[in-house]
Amino acid sequence: VPKSWKSQFQPHHTQIIKMSTPPVSLSTLATMDQAAFTGVVGGVYENSPWVADNTFADNSKPFESITALHAAMADVVDSASEEKKLELINAHPDLAGKAALADELTEESKEEQAKAGLNTLSKEELENFTKMNEDYKAKFGFVFILAVRNATKYTILKSFEARLKNTRMKEFEECITQIHKIAWMRLLTILEPADTGFLTCHVLDTASGKPANDMAITLKRISGSGQLGVIGSFVTNADGRLTSGRALSGRQEFTVGVYEWTFEVGDYFAKEGAKLAGTPFLTSVPLVFGIDNPEDHYHVPLLCSPYGYSTYRGS
Repeated sequence: VPKSWKSQFQPHHTQIIKMSTPPVSLSTLATMDQAAFTGVVGGVYENSPWVADNTFADNSKPFESITALHAAMADVVDSASEEKKLELINAHPDLAGKAALADELTEESKEEQAKAGLNTLSKEELENFTKMNEDYKAKFGFVFILAVRNATKYTILKSFEARLKNTRMKEFEECITQIHKIAWMRLLTILEPADTGFLTCHVLDTASGKPANDMAITLKRISGSGQLGVIGSFVTNADGRLTSGRALSGRQEFTVGVYEWTFEVGDYFAKEGAKLAGTPFLTSVPLVFGIDNPEDHYHVPLLCSPYGYSTYRGS
């Protein structure tokens, strides 16, 4: 363990690194002193570098994954006083609020609000957001927090409407949950993940109660980093699994984003001699799913018959 990880903890004034800089490896992060550490991850909790400071001070070993680092940072927040948590909540700007209009957002918030389309609101939409923000703060006494990076204007407004019905205690807890989610997504943009994640699949023929052998499958990346479009073609083996074992593996292939399996179930059941209509009910089955943690094992199977199918997130 590098001596600098813990022994150089000093009070400081930190320059937070912008999210647009190249991702920092976990091995590099492990060599940093406290000021440099907070310079890299201090911005993931909005305007609250104390979270990074305390995370560094409370942990004697380097973090082997973004998952572990996020858990440690979340623990610092969860262990803080109610007053400190309220301070953290109110360190966030209103969504499409005065700070955004005055171009006073942090780089992180500016990017996130732009991805949700909040920088292109019509006059009517802006008035609606302003009213929602005011109603929310009048009821709860703090700002509305939502992880908006992958949200739309519609989902944000619907969340406003639903959460205005909550109690203050429930809403306070929800804000902290959303803040942890924001921090997680920010960490993914500034750090290089551990090389541990991978994707697998398994197809079960529920009509015959057996693995689906010799079914063609394609994999597409719909959004995220890396090549978009078809990124893999596979055929299941006698156990209903991919012959290659893993469809994607490692941080170069297995990245955060939206993916789609396409299972050629019509061809499979025709080959199996199943009773099918002239125009089969199911031909190709697409499953669209998201990868949020590139360090995890995602197992995305298909359970199917000629007339229905289901899936789940396994590991």
